[in-house]
Amino acid sequence: MNKPEIHIVPKQESPKRLSDYAIGIFAGIISKAAVKKAIKKELIEVDGKIASTGLFIKGGEKITYKQQESKAIKLELKLEVLFEDDHLAIIIKPAGILVSGNKLKTIANALAFNLNKSPLDDALETPLAVHRLDFPTSGLLLIGKTSSTVIALNKMFENKEIHKTYHAIAIGQMQAQGQIISEIGGKYAETEFEVIESQVSEKFEFLNLVKLNPKTGRRHQLRIHLSEIGSPILGDKEYGKEGLILQGKGLYLHASSLAFVHPITSESIIVNMELPAKFARIFF
Repeated sequence: MNKPEIHIVPKQESPKRLSDYAIGIFAGIISKAAVKKAIKKELIEVDGKIASTGLFIKGGEKITYKQQESKAIKLELKLEVLFEDDHLAIIIKPAGILVSGNKLKTIANALAFNLNKSPLDDALETPLAVHRLDFPTSGLLLIGKTSSTVIALNKMFENKEIHKTYHAIAIGQMQAQGQIISEIGGKYAETEFEVIESQVSEKFEFLNLVKLNPKTGRRHQLRIHLSEIGSPILGDKEYGKEGLILQGKGLYLHASSLAFVHPITSESIIVNMELPAKFARIFF
């Protein structure tokens, strides 16, 4: 086992279920599913007792996370690093690779090969992606290099203090701009969109270069929302229209911009990147 992490719960206005409260208080536990998994493995204790998902937190409790010893895998896969300091990094995720998972070829396994280990006391043995991009999506991915930074960035996502912009090529005639609001997986989801350029297409009627600003972070949100308004993303085999699936070119969805205030240094971080060449071949 690694050295346990300890968190003292500040006073709460109202009781919170542990499975909700514990999200983001420890590096590596940045989702409800991760909390439940750690509880199931009896890695979390509250006031010295093995925790349960139904436990309510009121304030003053000592939560202990006993991290499992894990063998770091260092995959020699070259990634482009756009920003890096002792606390965090921003890298480019290629399309067609998982951020994490049980496979060898993942971004998670390649991070130690591409990033310098932080010299700080709470440095992570393996840097951690603090959000997700789908397997077929390319673009900017934010990485935490220390426990305190991962926790801070997770809170910033929760408070909507990290602003992400995507670009996509969507099929069909679209209004110039708009807002899409619906439920995804039973939860509120909101996306703002703006059509940057449109052109007539013999096969797809219209192709649109669209800028997307997700206001929430549901799984497959952008793909689902554009499909719901009748303009699925070009190359989307899961949410596209039958007979209008582009084969062999992948998904035309790209995470193009990240903007936030650095949680440790208070520096304003704004990173933009060019669209992939396959976008340019259609619109530029």
